[in-house]
Amino acid sequence: MNTINDTNFNFPGQKNVYKGKVREVYNISDKYLVMIASDRLSAFDVIMPRQIPFKGQILNQIASNMLESTKDLVPNWLIACPDPNVAVGHLAKPFKVEMVIRGYLSGHAWREYRDGKRTLCGVAMPDGMKENDKFPEPIITPSTKADDGLHDEDISREDIIAQGIVSEEDYLVLEDFTRKLFQRGTELAARRDLILVDTKYEFGKTNEGKIVLIDEIHTPDSSRYFYADGYQDRQEKGESQKQLSKEFVRQWLISNGFQGLEGQVIPEMSDEKINEISDRYIELYENITGDSFEKANTDDILKRIEENVNSFLNNLQ
Repeated sequence: MNTINDTNFNFPGQKNVYKGKVREVYNISDKYLVMIASDRLSAFDVIMPRQIPFKGQILNQIASNMLESTKDLVPNWLIACPDPNVAVGHLAKPFKVEMVIRGYLSGHAWREYRDGKRTLCGVAMPDGMKENDKFPEPIITPSTKADDGLHDEDISREDIIAQGIVSEEDYLVLEDFTRKLFQRGTELAARRDLILVDTKYEFGKTNEGKIVLIDEIHTPDSSRYFYADGYQDRQEKGESQKQLSKEFVRQWLISNGFQGLEGQVIPEMSDEKINEISDRYIELYENITGDSFEKANTDDILKRIEENVNSFLNNLQ
């Protein structure tokens, strides 16, 4: 199965390329961005050696769906998706923080809580909570956005402002947008009988000084979902929640002795495991969007992308 690991395009007007954990972003004439969703898989801020078929297409199409569903609330960067793996939008300078918002005590927050911490990113967490309990109100727990795209760290609102990472005026806008988006995401998930547990948003500022939502939103890589049906019953019985997220990958890695710590070796993923992960991502897509997933032609993905993007940019410019 052909997958996208790395790209090396030279589009018309191309100025530079930024390569993150999963996406590769091409600057076109300091005016537009071409964002290509690869099939790379990351967990614990580590990129896995093998790619997952159709993962990039799934992430790109969920994100474009969700950007369309929230543009009445918060302005975003997207213009169009000329290819199943590609989004093209307006250039914006990213803020160097990820706005993480949590409605439930899960994942990283739970691991910190389990280890005795009752404050995360300067935000207090109530005593007496169990894993996957709902917070009284969603909490915002930002993380820094490292230049290398790999090593993000928890940070408080106060430190973000004190260190000048984001001005107080802009940060208040980011918080407001984050809460509005999470509320809309929660409502969209509920229509699919899902619970949006936690997610992250990234924002940037356009050349005109406008703050816009960028990157992906409400995808299984950036978000955690539970099935609403049976949630309360599972909580009362102390059972694990049925999840729609990348957490199943993290749990498999943990069970095989890997958590991104120094000296740990990434466990080998067999063809069977790779195909299983791909199938889970397709399940995620169909559950989150309510649409059947249509696999794009993968005979020559890079040629397909190059032709589609060049055609779009020539018409755009």
